[in-house]
Amino acid sequence: MKDRTDLEQERRMLFCLNQIPPLGAVSICALGEYFGGFSNLFNTEETALRESGILRENQLQAFWEGKKNWTKYLEEYEKLTERGIRFVTPLDPEYPERLLQIHGYPMGLYVRGKLPDPALPAVAVVGARGCSEYGSQLASAFAEMLAKEQVQIISGLALGIDGAAHRGALKAGAATYGVLGCGVNICYPSAHYKLYGQMLTQGGVISEFPLDTGPLPMHFPMRNRIISGLSDAILVVEAKEKSGSLITAELGLDQGKEIFAIPGRITDHLSGGCNRLIQQGAHMAISPNDILEYLGVKCEKG
Repeated sequence: MKDRTDLEQERRMLFCLNQIPPLGAVSICALGEYFGGFSNLFNTEETALRESGILRENQLQAFWEGKKNWTKYLEEYEKLTERGIRFVTPLDPEYPERLLQIHGYPMGLYVRGKLPDPALPAVAVVGARGCSEYGSQLASAFAEMLAKEQVQIISGLALGIDGAAHRGALKAGAATYGVLGCGVNICYPSAHYKLYGQMLTQGGVISEFPLDTGPLPMHFPMRNRIISGLSDAILVVEAKEKSGSLITAELGLDQGKEIFAIPGRITDHLSGGCNRLIQQGAHMAISPNDILEYLGVKCEKG
């Protein structure tokens, strides 16, 4: 078993590796396993790295370029605490056990506030950014009722359904957690600045992307696997037939999560995705009790 000094060296190396975008979670994990630890990569020769066969050519080049910045990366690591940010790795006891069960789990999480409590159930509430007022009210009401029963609400802090779900949980006085597709020090969208601030004290904000990373479109499918991974079940409130919310649901299915969807009128384009999910076997959610019953949580009021 590694002592504290060894673990800290491993964390530092993981932080450095996470600063190199072409190195994904799967590749970083494989490097650690192949070389008997991440800190061993500090002194790895190029020949050995190539012979491992783990990295593609562009990743190899990015690794050697990144290695020139180790000192800068480590200086940034030392400043995390004063910025109110924690870097949590799979080597740490507080790393979410739920995430360790998914393929390609993040090799580092930047956290402001708290991480979800592993002892409490968690539900992801997702849906359209351009949702209807009806959808927004439903997301908020479902999240509030679930949160009152100590169910943690996970979402992506986006406009529309995500924001409504977070607000519903906060209204219940409960913790809610937002997973970002950008650096955890960036509030995106900026319209959610107040909500972001509330969640730092009543929950947490989480990202696998390095600080100052912008919200690029390719980041959101990646963050969706974390939203579903942190949850026991996924509730889709409103979604078009082709949407990011359905990607989250598909990822959840792959991870063995239960999918719930709120039905809508067949002529409503915002209900197309939910109705299709139900047609394909998702649970129809007409009350928060439907989800609470699955989670084994008793509630007298629907």
